[in-house]
This record gives sequence, C-alpha cells and structure tokens, in this order.
Amino acid sequence: MKQLGFGLYSRAINDPFTIGVSMNLFKSTVGCLTIFTLCGCDRSPEPVSKSSMEFKLISPGTFMMGEGDDVHQVTITKPYMIGVHEVTQAQYEQVMNKNPSNFKGAENPVERVTWDDAVEFCHKLSELPDQKAAGNIYRLPTEAEWEYACRASTSTNFSFGDDEGELGLHGWYHANSDSKTHPVGEKQPNAWGLHDFQGNVWEWCSDSIDKDYMYDPPALHNPALNVCRGGAWYGYEDNCRVPSFVYTSPGFSKDFVGFRVVRETNNPEPDNPEPDNPEPDNPEPDNPEPDTLKLNPTS
Repeated sequence: MKQLGFGLYSRAINDPFTIGVSMNLFKSTVGCLTIFTLCGCDRSPEPVSKSSMEFKLISPGTFMMGEGDDVHQVTITKPYMIGVHEVTQAQYEQVMNKNPSNFKGAENPVERVTWDDAVEFCHKLSELPDQKAAGNIYRLPTEAEWEYACRASTSTNFSFGDDEGELGLHGWYHANSDSKTHPVGEKQPNAWGLHDFQGNVWEWCSDSIDKDYMYDPPALHNPALNVCRGGAWYGYEDNCRVPSFVYTSPGFSKDFVGFRVVRETNNPEPDNPEPDNPEPDNPEPDNPEPDTLKLNPTS
C-alpha cells in the first residue's frame, strides 16, 4: 500500500500489502496496468435533470477484477441497479438540505462528502415516503459492483479500450478539466450507458480492504479504511484506469471525492447482456432507457 498524501492510500503494483513512501497525489501511480481497445461507444450524452436520478439494471455475471498479483475472479450473483451518473449537488441538497461542494453547480457531482455522508444520503433517500412505499433501498456500490459496471464486459484498462488518448472523450481529468469538476453526463458513456466512471470525482464504495472474496462482497459498515474508485478531475491517465483505486478513512472529504448509488430492487430484469465468461467479447448492449427517480425538493 502506498500513501499518496491527503489521507489517501493505494495498492503498489506487485506489492499489494506494503506500506510505501509519501508521494504527490497529482502524479501518483494508483496501482494498475494500462491496456485499451475501443468499445464503439458513440452515442451522444443524455441531458441530466437536476431533480431526477437515472438507474441502469445490471445483470449477474463473472469477471476478472483487479490487476497484477491482485487479479481474481469475482461472480456477481444478483442483479442490481446502479446510478447512470454520479450524485449531483442538486440531488444531494434535495435530500440532505445542504451542499458541501467546493465547485458549485447544480448538475456537477457533489464533493467534499465523507463516506458517512454518502451512507446517510442513501439512508435518507431510502426513507422518503414514496421510496419506502415502493420498497426501494439505496446504498453505496460494493467495489466489485462498481468495477463490474465500469468495465461493461471489457477486460481493458479503460472501459473504452487501451488508448489513453481517448480518455478525454470519456472523462474529466487533469488535461481537460481546467482544475475543477464538470456537470455529469457530458462525456461519452461506457457500453452499458453509464457515465463518468473515469474522472470527475473519485467515488466511494462500501468496501474495506478485503480482496480475497470470490462472490459478492458484503456491504460493510464503518470499516477502518474505505475504497474510492474512478479517478478525478486533477488526476493523470493512470489514476483513471478501471483497476485504479485508493483507500482512505470514512471521515475523509475533499473536493475530488463524491459517489454514485445502487438501488436494490425485487425480481429485476437486467438491461445489460449477461456475460458468459470472465473475459467477454464486448457484446453489443441493448441500452434501453434508464429507470428514473424523480426527487421532490425537501421542505
């Protein structure tokens, strides 16, 4: 494990459990390889409503998670719905009655939120009368769910392939962000219609540091160190690769850390094709319209 500064840590390549030296976060290597192949994702970004949250239903499947000495096969055993976008500031404020973000913008991702803040948001959203009546429960994705959805049946370092020169089409990072976050959904989605998995803000996951599971990891509560995935607006290409991740304490908050949510459903029908092997051949997704949750402003 390497300390990256700002209270963040990452796995070191080929040395996953070694404490390393402090290094500059802006040019840190967040433990992963670099590989690419274009996934042919050319659909235009969809407009995002300030008062709605869109979800895609993801089917179960098996994939190879991680890289290097950390690679292992993981099976997602149940379908789940994951946010098409990172949670926006407008959405967060409608549920929490506050907006802690530094880079203000209703449709920008909320940032400067701790893991505890993200968990509280999920709890309050689940307790809204209409959501409670529908039996909907919101939570952070496990790290396996996050990577599975981000990969979208690919096995490359980016969801769109191995050519880091294409990153600017799919995410906000140091070369194109102007040192700030941007409205969600402006970049091209992955093959399953999901936006901003690479760049903009790091995203909280529910997991702590346990990589030995082979099936769905549990959604852990209050672990010592939590995982963030996806890279952020300040990061270099390496930070935004699918396998890249950092660890930090649940109380950590900076203007490059946000989250997206998962919605648990009963007997869902998956939107994405079901992979039949750990390294699928990038099947063409159906990409139906995402399910949309309308949020009413809180009083």
